[in-house]
Amino acid sequence: MFATLLRPGVELRILEPHHAGEFLANIDRSREHISPWVGRSFVAGDLDEARNILTRYADPQRALYGIWSDGTLIGGTMFVSLNPITRTCELGCWVEPGAQGQGLITQVVRMMLGYAFNERGMNRAEWRTSPSNVRSIAVAQRVGMTLDGILRQAFPGADGTMVDTAVYSLLAEDWRQTTLSNADKAELDQLAHRFFAAFTNTDGATAGLEVIRELFIPQGTIICNVGAKPVVYDLDAFIAPRQKMLSDGTLTDFREWETSESTQIAGTIAQRFSYYRKSGLLNGETYTGAGHKSTHFVRTGEGWRMSSMVWDDQF
Repeated sequence: MFATLLRPGVELRILEPHHAGEFLANIDRSREHISPWVGRSFVAGDLDEARNILTRYADPQRALYGIWSDGTLIGGTMFVSLNPITRTCELGCWVEPGAQGQGLITQVVRMMLGYAFNERGMNRAEWRTSPSNVRSIAVAQRVGMTLDGILRQAFPGADGTMVDTAVYSLLAEDWRQTTLSNADKAELDQLAHRFFAAFTNTDGATAGLEVIRELFIPQGTIICNVGAKPVVYDLDAFIAPRQKMLSDGTLTDFREWETSESTQIAGTIAQRFSYYRKSGLLNGETYTGAGHKSTHFVRTGEGWRMSSMVWDDQF
């Protein structure tokens, strides 16, 4: 049976007519919570209605996925429609109050978008919700969707009156760009992590500053802007004295770590502004510090590499 493990104890499965009893129990626990936001035809009142709803979604142009936590159905997501002619799909979701705030819906929606764009060839994905449904709108925004506009009195509300609908969308080209940006960010994160880790000699570890040559382009520069005037190093001039200090007993039990960062990517160049801290023993005395680093990156044929770095210590 199709099943995807989302995290320990939580899995995603297709929600089928034979799950009607579980689905009705889930709706009963969620009824008051979800009724203002979903169509009345989805809020099953008895077992027959629950089975009919699940049967309605059991066709190639629609699909319903349930989220089970420790064996209990707690909510799910759906393709309200999946049209291969117009190459447009619409997604929706629901979840019990007790399961909110865990990021499960956003995680599953991202999976569904990947399936829609990468496997089903969709060009446009839509998310329709009430303009006042803050949680639903937050999901749309977290997966990168853009507000197209508000359709006035386009949907029958829970009390039978017509209510407005906010339409959010994501195009295949947006998804591809987002996917590429996420991959780029992950690669830049890894470069930064390896740079900071190169200085570590705690718990008997040996600092390995030679790795910096792999992280930078050969012409890379590293600049200290702590004193009255900048000190500019090429890679050799930067690595040699620091490797010596970290291996001859001058600087022991030392590490540096990034405490926060902001990264911007523009085509084949990127910049990362980091706050960092450091601690260790300098000539046997406790040594601590903090500061900022500004790092520039370029995308090469072998992937992202650092091109320059400037740091300034606060203390």
